[in-house]
Amino acid sequence: MKPPLFITESDVLGKMRWRDVVESMRQGHQLARAVTRDVVIGEPDRSFLNRVAWIESLGGGMKSVTVFTENANKCLPAVQGAFLLFDDETGSLKAVIDSGLITKWKTAADSALGAQLLARKNSSKAVVIGAGALASALADAYAHMMPQLAKIVIWARKAEQAQKLADSIEDQRVVAAKRALEDCVRSADIIITATSSPTAVINGDWISPGAHVDLVGAFRSDMRESDDELMRKAKIFVDSRDTTIDHIGDLTLPIANGAIQRTDVLGDFYDLINGAEGRSSEKDITVFKNGGGAHLDLMTATMIYDAARK
Repeated sequence: MKPPLFITESDVLGKMRWRDVVESMRQGHQLARAVTRDVVIGEPDRSFLNRVAWIESLGGGMKSVTVFTENANKCLPAVQGAFLLFDDETGSLKAVIDSGLITKWKTAADSALGAQLLARKNSSKAVVIGAGALASALADAYAHMMPQLAKIVIWARKAEQAQKLADSIEDQRVVAAKRALEDCVRSADIIITATSSPTAVINGDWISPGAHVDLVGAFRSDMRESDDELMRKAKIFVDSRDTTIDHIGDLTLPIANGAIQRTDVLGDFYDLINGAEGRSSEKDITVFKNGGGAHLDLMTATMIYDAARK
């Protein structure tokens, strides 16, 4: 039996492309539906997150990470951990992969795929709210996967952080915000939230008809980046019903408040990729909740493993 590979970012440097990861997700959702389980313990700023998935003919995996938001003040990553990849036929451990590598490629590809399926094809301006590593990956993925975008604006509470992130991305379309958040959101075709905020950072009243909203940051039932008004007025989609509706505050809180019902979630990737209708009008406001389930980690890990072996 081969010993497992230990894979970090340096092992796949120059071997990964956004379009390949997005395509692997499309193909993965045409396989048998994944079986997933999540366990989250701790507080909003100090959490221990474990996610497992099994997909018949693809294999199994478990991501185990800590999320310590205060680590930013210590020059340490907020999220640290590893992903274990298991073989479908023998159950043997194939690889131990750095969780940051998985999260970067999985999360941003997840959102890019959601935008391809739901955003208007003539969308020309996007705004990314946040300036951390996640925001960087999202801006890069959108720049590569949506070439029709003429501008990608980075907004952060600290303007210097937005400027630093924009400068780090080698694409002239990516710029730092020069206006208030509300103004940036009102003028955007695509709004991407990549924060760790426990409360709404965007209001439904700011969203223009036809816009697509990509909610990425919240991962606990007491965290949200959208308000009730946005969820009331939007057509809501998720990457996975199983890992979002009862688990993430962007959905659990408006459902609890009576602003929406569970049936207002119109579909997930399994539905959309296999023929279900998404956007039906150029004036529809679409909301996509990126929950980043373990099955998406598994699809991404399989591709990272193949890239590392080359």
